[in-house]
Amino acid sequence: IEPLRTVAVNAQMAGTLLQVTVEEGSAVRAGTVLARIDDREIQAQLRAAEASLELARSAFERAERLRDRQVITQAEYDAERAGLAAAEAQADQLSTRASYAVIRAPLDGVVTERTVQTGDVVGNQGRMFTLSDLSVLVVRVGVSELDVVNIAEGDSVDLTLDAFPNRPLQGRVRRVFPSADPATRLVPVEVALNAEAETLARPGFLARATFSVGLLEDVLLLPAGAMASAAASPSVFVVDGDRVRRRAVRTGLSSQGMVQVLEGLEEGELVVTQGVSRLREGAQVRISGEAT
Repeated sequence: IEPLRTVAVNAQMAGTLLQVTVEEGSAVRAGTVLARIDDREIQAQLRAAEASLELARSAFERAERLRDRQVITQAEYDAERAGLAAAEAQADQLSTRASYAVIRAPLDGVVTERTVQTGDVVGNQGRMFTLSDLSVLVVRVGVSELDVVNIAEGDSVDLTLDAFPNRPLQGRVRRVFPSADPATRLVPVEVALNAEAETLARPGFLARATFSVGLLEDVLLLPAGAMASAAASPSVFVVDGDRVRRRAVRTGLSSQGMVQVLEGLEEGELVVTQGVSRLREGAQVRISGEAT
């Protein structure tokens, strides 16, 4: 289980932390103050820049009046105007830097990681917090290319959590990724949990998803325990009188402990389904009880 969105919150200026207001598990709203960095030095620089700005603005206004009376040249006027623009830019820059001293949450969510404490010295772009949007929890599952073509956005998915194994839950397919993982050749499918599942699940919980990729009717099925050899060359033991005979079969889909048999068997034939590893071709057997 993982949040739909996870955001790292980094420091945008270096300094000493004066205050840390949240801890792991704290729910925050966008704009909530998470921490404060000592900004006394930058505030002093900002006040000096604002004073310089006022001086430059006064000089420019005086230059405007003198230009109208043709006392100063156009070049002198342009110099005062450029000086005002430079002072404004300097004040804006320092004001922006000063705002970095207050670390705010960029979104509504829950603090899932805190790497700093009050009094720590943080560097520029140092990781401070991780926020997760828990309004939507998802499971990302790798699905075979043979099956993913039968899965579409909005399909219902059966879910179970290992923490609540006996409680069936539901989700829906939120999106099917456009390409397969080059290493596993599996296509990621993102499943969003429904409201009931979200109340029980937490990020990091293990979930098991069951997709319905198609319905087959009137098929021949055997318990998976009846398979007497590897999947590459499956076979079963068929009861022939009081002996068993190994017979090769061709299998299809498997689901919930059952295997589809495409070739090699006919409906009604008696097949050994338990203890097949102890049997050999031609072994003598006796049927005890009623065959199922």
